Amino acid sequence: MPVDPMDDIELRSVQLQFPNARGSILEACEQRRVPTDKGDVHVAIQGDTAKPAIITYHDLGLNYATSFAGFFNFPVMRGLLENFCVYHVTAPGQEEGAPTLPEDYVYPTMDDLAAQLLFVLSHFGLKSVIGFGVGAGANILARFAHAHPDKVGALCLINCVSTQSGWIEWGYQSFNARFLRTKGMTQGVIDYLMWHHFGRNPEERNHDLVQMYKQHFERGVNPTNLAMLINAYIHRNDLHLARTPPGTPGSETAATTLKMPVINITGSLSPHVDDTVTFNGRLDPTNSSWMKISDCALVLEEQPAKLAEAFRLFLQGEGYATPLSTPASSPCGTKYHTYSSIFFANFREQQQQAMEERDRERERERDRQRQLSLRVGNRLRETAINCTNSNSNTTAGQGDNNNADGRSVDGDDLDLENGNGCAGGSGTGTGNGNRAYVTTDTSGTLYYGTQSNKIRITENPLPEPVSS
Repeated sequence: MPVDPMDDIELRSVQLQFPNARGSILEACEQRRVPTDKGDVHVAIQGDTAKPAIITYHDLGLNYATSFAGFFNFPVMRGLLENFCVYHVTAPGQEEGAPTLPEDYVYPTMDDLAAQLLFVLSHFGLKSVIGFGVGAGANILARFAHAHPDKVGALCLINCVSTQSGWIEWGYQSFNARFLRTKGMTQGVIDYLMWHHFGRNPEERNHDLVQMYKQHFERGVNPTNLAMLINAYIHRNDLHLARTPPGTPGSETAATTLKMPVINITGSLSPHVDDTVTFNGRLDPTNSSWMKISDCALVLEEQPAKLAEAFRLFLQGEGYATPLSTPASSPCGTKYHTYSSIFFANFREQQQQAMEERDRERERERDRQRQLSLRVGNRLRETAINCTNSNSNTTAGQGDNNNADGRSVDGDDLDLENGNGCAGGSGTGTGNGNRAYVTTDTSGTLYYGTQSNKIRITENPLPEPVSS
């Protein structure tokens, strides 16, 4: 009986890998409800509250879990967020399993939603934050940053719209809000939400991702609460931002555009590309950048690696990537060094060490020169004394080397410059133009004496006459 060749197959090096579970962010976050003047706001805290703060705000039809769970569970982001604490803010009535808001409830406007963030910052004691918003949430964070520039250190905005709604958007969204109130989540509303997040032809995209979002819109959204948020969004007013050239009379750049650094991101397949271009034209080009990521519309889900890398480099460029050991003044409490700043800091330290080493080397060289001068002076004195004694013995006590009492003149009394006491054996000591001097040859040997009679200076204090 033939053996089935499939029986001989052995699988090796097989490892079980689990995808980034969306439910993990719910378990990792601490749930809080923050009271505001327009009702309570749901806030989920992810990370150590002692670290710099990032505030996120979601888009239409989503909440913090469905909008940011996959992205913040991405491996690159998990490593980056070890240095940050994320505060996920959810609009009123948009959290998972939220009850239907009362009929007489007046839903906050877009400006009111932005003003609620002040209560969030005050509740958690945050002096300044980094904003991270998508769609409607990006518009809310931009409003908050424009009204309170001292409260925001940097902004990362995805598919941000800075103008008021047009007629087409206003018409579609008005019908959606009406259907949501009267009929619930209809197929027309689902199609519009899919277009809002995925652009045209969402069926041609990642099938599992598209189905997951459709199921969320059908089952995980409170239609009445979503209708109130949509109604607030389509009645938004313009952000009134303008890129004012420096030196323009009668205007100030700080008052007309965002002061903090902004990275403006969109997907190439997103229906909001033109809106982000308009928004970019209203920002200061010296502290803002526009980025379009290819082959995606829902950037957080379709290109998380590229977005995470862009966000990491943006934070690194603003000084938030590598933590310092001690806190310092910064937009978010604890300052962080970029790799470039670390490089230049190390470069300056190396330069300082090199300068100190050169100073020490010069000091050592000066010490060697001083020691050499002392040794040369001692050798000259000892040589002169020996030369004086030798001449004194030769001339039987005659000449200037003996005083009136017959005592020998010591080295301190010798006029070495004029050659007294070491005149090459003459013994007269008058100098009479035959001047003594110190010379050296190419080998570094020192000589003392006159031109006709020289003595080699060595470690041995005894003179060593040199034939001329």
